[in-house]
Amino acid sequence: MFTTWGRLAYRYRRAVPLVVLTAICALYVLFGLRLDERMSQEGWDDPGSSSSQAAAIELETFGRDNNGDVVLLVDAPEGTTVDDPAVFTAVAEHLERLRAEHPDEISHVTGYFDKTRNRQLVTEDHRTAFAAIGLKGDGEQTLKDFRAVEDALVPDGLPDGFEVSVAGSTAVADALDEGMAGDVSRAEVYALPAVALLLIIVFGSIIAATMPLIVGVLSILGSLGILSILAGFTQVNVFAQSVVTLLGLGLAIDYGLFMVSRFREELDRGADIPDAVATTTATAGKTVVFSAGMVAVALSGLLIFPQAFLKSVAYGAISAVGLAALLSITVLPSIFGLLGRRVDKFAIRKTSHAGEDVTRSFWGRVPAWAMRHSKIVTLVIVAGLLLLTLPLAGVKFGGINETYLPPANEVRQAQAEFDSTFPTFRTEPIKLVVTGATNEQLVQVYQQANSVPGLTGRFSPSSPTKDGTTVLTAGITDRSLNGSVVDELRKVDAPEGVEVYIGGTPALEVESIEALFEKLPWMALYVVIATFILMALTFGSLILPAKAVIMTILGMGATLGILTAMFVDGIGSSFLGYSAGPLMSPVLVLIMAIIYGLSTDYEVFLVSRMVEARERGATTDQAIRYGTAHTGSIITAAAVIMIVVCGAFGFSEIVMMKYIAFGMIAALILDATIIRMLLVPAVMHLLREDNWWAPLFIKRAAARLGHGSEVPTAVPAPGDLPVGHAVVIDDGEAARHGRTVREDDALIPFPELLARLEADDGRIPQVERGSDR
Repeated sequence: MFTTWGRLAYRYRRAVPLVVLTAICALYVLFGLRLDERMSQEGWDDPGSSSSQAAAIELETFGRDNNGDVVLLVDAPEGTTVDDPAVFTAVAEHLERLRAEHPDEISHVTGYFDKTRNRQLVTEDHRTAFAAIGLKGDGEQTLKDFRAVEDALVPDGLPDGFEVSVAGSTAVADALDEGMAGDVSRAEVYALPAVALLLIIVFGSIIAATMPLIVGVLSILGSLGILSILAGFTQVNVFAQSVVTLLGLGLAIDYGLFMVSRFREELDRGADIPDAVATTTATAGKTVVFSAGMVAVALSGLLIFPQAFLKSVAYGAISAVGLAALLSITVLPSIFGLLGRRVDKFAIRKTSHAGEDVTRSFWGRVPAWAMRHSKIVTLVIVAGLLLLTLPLAGVKFGGINETYLPPANEVRQAQAEFDSTFPTFRTEPIKLVVTGATNEQLVQVYQQANSVPGLTGRFSPSSPTKDGTTVLTAGITDRSLNGSVVDELRKVDAPEGVEVYIGGTPALEVESIEALFEKLPWMALYVVIATFILMALTFGSLILPAKAVIMTILGMGATLGILTAMFVDGIGSSFLGYSAGPLMSPVLVLIMAIIYGLSTDYEVFLVSRMVEARERGATTDQAIRYGTAHTGSIITAAAVIMIVVCGAFGFSEIVMMKYIAFGMIAALILDATIIRMLLVPAVMHLLREDNWWAPLFIKRAAARLGHGSEVPTAVPAPGDLPVGHAVVIDDGEAARHGRTVREDDALIPFPELLARLEADDGRIPQVERGSDR
């Protein structure tokens, strides 16, 4: 199938790139350019939770609680107060003017700077006071309303030393949104040029280096268009754009790198252009498709969770990965056909390795060493990975808030000051939505709720009772107590006929975490089974997929342990510019899916080449060394390129984006070095012939998908063969391809070949002894 696909790509090599390029550009222009206006800030919570029901009842009865949208915090310098006539008058007039000039965006303004001078809204020393601005819009309109008034929020003309800062839930959301928007542009400005330079170094040719970049750029444009289309039908969180760009760009370039490398390898072996294109598509192309399938399966596990945020990331990331694979097996083979041997044009160094024994290179010597010391290598590496996993035991979870912004961010600092100065007015109160209660029953609920420890003060109604519904609110002294406060409030014994719903941001966070961990085992089971089946069909073995799953879990555990040490325990936080603290549970689940997908991605590229060698008659150890030697440099280059892309996102202002970026960097370093170069060869050496075991029906299914049936037209060059096996060189077609002498699909040992040739007619043609020439 893939050989036929490659030949079609060659036959229509002029039409395919033109059609695909036109489609991608149309997709981006018609939809991608409208993505920003379609993105959502919501989707972090479980829509089926009690807290979501509480929010829905409150919204339907009282409208949206907009009291904490925007907070203007006024600080007076030492020796003065906010009651200074010039300051008080200036702020009061500014707030009146703000409300008059923005009637469509501002619903109300309450604060210390009016005639009542509410003493609850000013500190005892009268050096700090605040005003709260409620915005009219609901949902996404809230953020649009904020941006319409943002530039006019801070008054001009205050005396020297007086400062006005902006806080509030919508102000924090806007700061987070701006930080995420900067991630995409940072990737385009910094990551792409750096990747281009790395590709030139890897390939030694400017033309060859541009091939993966073409796939990468088209993948970004197409992914943004697809994401915009999805946003028209379902809620797509703004955070999805950064994740989709990161994965789409990184994997597209990786896939392009593998395709270009295989095409050049076929040319080095002497294949003509059509055969080289077909073989590249049948081998590297097939591997790219299966690899993308496994990444997509890992990401599709996110669809099990109820949070719209995870679903939107899954939709977008799966689209990006699928598009990257599609471009790699359509556009690239066609461009290969157009360029032919000119793919190495504008070379800056020689890169052809035709005739060289790559198994004797660094990439062949490292796995050989690991196999010689397989037991100790396996023991030490497994113990090291388990040791790195230990910090994960101390992981803590929380919700999205201002602490995800950089410590120096003005909105974050203002919000922290407001929460500590006016704790009873926190913008994240815990709420009790009580329905169907008489006054006496409401008092019973009220008394029980106020006995819960950890509150900043007693519960109080946020609005008068309406249609039998009352909303009681209170602050929580510290976010770390959210879980215990919610648990205690669940023990409130509601009178018969009365419903009590626990709501507010703290409850939403707690129930979101609970929903995630309820679904996590099902996600793990689904992803492991699905990828196991796909790898079994790819490798034609049941042992290799089992080994891959175990190693992936070991690597994932080590990566999550490193992330916990960094982002929860605070190691490196001052240097990298973030604050340690609880992690968002949805982001933890997301990074698990990404790491699992990336690990299986590289596993497929590595083991597929081992399977190729095995099918040509190599022993297990020879296949291990052959596969690692032929993919080691490419996988390492791919990992370095992905690390560069992740590095651009590592400079994000948003902690959770740093978490994903550094998580991918740690996983890539572990995966491309310790696991792929050392642990995989060592474990496979210990398993020996068991590596290739599978029931007959698995072997047949793998064959139908292309294993063993699409043998490359250019068989391995002499240097690729195991030492001690022979290649016959004559002046015919076999000489041009270095065709291997076979018997029953096995390579003939060199001494036996000599004996047979001498027995035939005493004439021995020119023979090369693999790497022992």
